[in-house]
Amino acid sequence: MQITPISKAFFDRLADAASAAILPHFRTALAVENKIEGAFDPVTIADKAGEMAMRELIDATYPDHGILGEEFGNAGLDRENVWVLDPVDGTRSFIAGIPLWGTLIGLRSGGRAVQGMMAQPFTGERFYGDGASACYSGPGGERPLRTRPCGDLSQATLFTTSLNPFSDPERESYLSVERQARLARYSADCYAYCMVAAGQADLVIEAGLQPYDITALIPVIEGAGGVVTSWTGGSPIDGGRVVASGDRRLHEQVLRLLA
Repeated sequence: MQITPISKAFFDRLADAASAAILPHFRTALAVENKIEGAFDPVTIADKAGEMAMRELIDATYPDHGILGEEFGNAGLDRENVWVLDPVDGTRSFIAGIPLWGTLIGLRSGGRAVQGMMAQPFTGERFYGDGASACYSGPGGERPLRTRPCGDLSQATLFTTSLNPFSDPERESYLSVERQARLARYSADCYAYCMVAAGQADLVIEAGLQPYDITALIPVIEGAGGVVTSWTGGSPIDGGRVVASGDRRLHEQVLRLLA
């Protein structure tokens, strides 16, 4: 089936709307709510305002599209085109004043992640991909995104956000990879995937993801020449345990270790 893509300009409009709603709250004394009992899953007025701004623009422009959003639930998930939104991916960094967060705007068509953008309002950076190509815009100008070659884990820079979402067996599997990597870094959330797409890092391994954590990033990684799967090599579109690599040779090596 032929999929008609949405223009990148509309993704930019969504990012502009979210940025205008979110950025005034960054590095302010804003109130923080906890969404779950027994743990800390923060949400702020910035998350809610950013998602609402995007939903209103989508509803006005594409009323026949569905929306899967972190803050305001789902509508029309059985439709051909479904937007997958995370207004502030990395809320913990956001409330700590660290700019390692971003707005994730993904589009599913026919059940596949076909277009996506990560926008960072504070730095003015945007990472966009459609699965076939990917590009960057920001203070450094505009350029294509390409992953870098890295055929062996011993030469790889690895990211994960936190060990907390891992079960005990998952943590041991992850650490078996980390111990062999050249460099491991934590707490980058969506930025980690964009650094793989930009050729600055090689690998992201995470667990406990929701669809809105990963959908927008799949077309960016794939468009830059990388690969994203579940830990068992399946589709990552529903979240869960995810591996993203800039080099397919590295990806296959890591999947063997995680298995």
